Amino acid sequence: MAPWAPRVHRGPAEGTPVSDHHHHVPHRHGTSSLRHRLAHLLTPHSHETADKLDAALESSAQGMRALWVSLAVLGATALAQAGVVAVSGSVALLGDTVHNAADALTAVPLGIAFALGRRAANRRFTYGYGRAEDLAGLAIVLTIAASAAFAAWVAVGRLLDPRPVTNVPAVAVAALVGFAGNEWVARYRIRTGRRIGSAALVADGLHARTDGFTSLAVLLGAAGSALGLQLADPVVGLAITAAIVLVLRDAAREVLRRMLDAVDPALVDRAERAVRAVPGVDRVGELRLRWIGHRLRAELAVVVDGEATLRQAHAIAVEAEHALLHALPKLSAALVHADPAPAPGERDPHLTLAHHLSGQDLSSERP
Repeated sequence: MAPWAPRVHRGPAEGTPVSDHHHHVPHRHGTSSLRHRLAHLLTPHSHETADKLDAALESSAQGMRALWVSLAVLGATALAQAGVVAVSGSVALLGDTVHNAADALTAVPLGIAFALGRRAANRRFTYGYGRAEDLAGLAIVLTIAASAAFAAWVAVGRLLDPRPVTNVPAVAVAALVGFAGNEWVARYRIRTGRRIGSAALVADGLHARTDGFTSLAVLLGAAGSALGLQLADPVVGLAITAAIVLVLRDAAREVLRRMLDAVDPALVDRAERAVRAVPGVDRVGELRLRWIGHRLRAELAVVVDGEATLRQAHAIAVEAEHALLHALPKLSAALVHADPAPAPGERDPHLTLAHHLSGQDLSSERP
């Protein structure tokens, strides 16, 4: 069993140590399934492995569906625009087409990441493969950077060697098609990414949204070309490059934060409030949250009555985890450590660890 897997509370299995640490996984309260509601009423609700796997598989399936649908839409958009580029010679539309094609192809690393994320944890990858999404996000950032560099190179080349744009009406129509396709895909990806908690998919949606606005910029180049301004097309191409750089900054920031285990401080505040409200919890110590793929994991320490039995302390830890799972819908697992409130004059047992934690203040790490 992987370290994060939950323990079923029917007594310990043979060889399983008993401790005041407890693992917990979420259940789905918001399902609209009538069968699930009836089962929820007739039997105690569960936070066990099956529920966790169902949620993980469901979210990965939603992510995969978003990827392949957007790949089809953007692929068709890029093909249509490429045909117009061939007959018009517009570098602004070429930059938009290349960016659309690159955006469509980002479905490949994300698809691989979602597929890997559905694999079970093992003795080598004890946390599973959710971090593959972070690598996919990095690949997307590099793809955006490459498309920006290519668009800039083509636009500068056309500035140095101006050429007229032909079939201007077709360029204008292709620009509108590009905007419509990208905006639809952007909304779909961002909505799905936020629902399942995938930073990589949200970054990909932001990428598509910028493509939509750059498609509208192509209209300016087409208008300038219609008025006989040969430099209008490459100037718009450079403007498109600038827009790509802006989305590159936002996407890189989001992905790098996720890779460095950053979380929204509001999530930490919400988790602390939920645990403090649990009967039997005197204080909340260190609380750590991190994203693994599009699911959260939590680790925290709580102070309970020093005279509580092991079973009582464990029950309080279970309730603390239960509160966390309701407070953080994207939480997949939590580990709660129960510390006894110290008696007057009692030596802190954690001081035994001091020589293993050089440079750390144990008093700040423990309640």
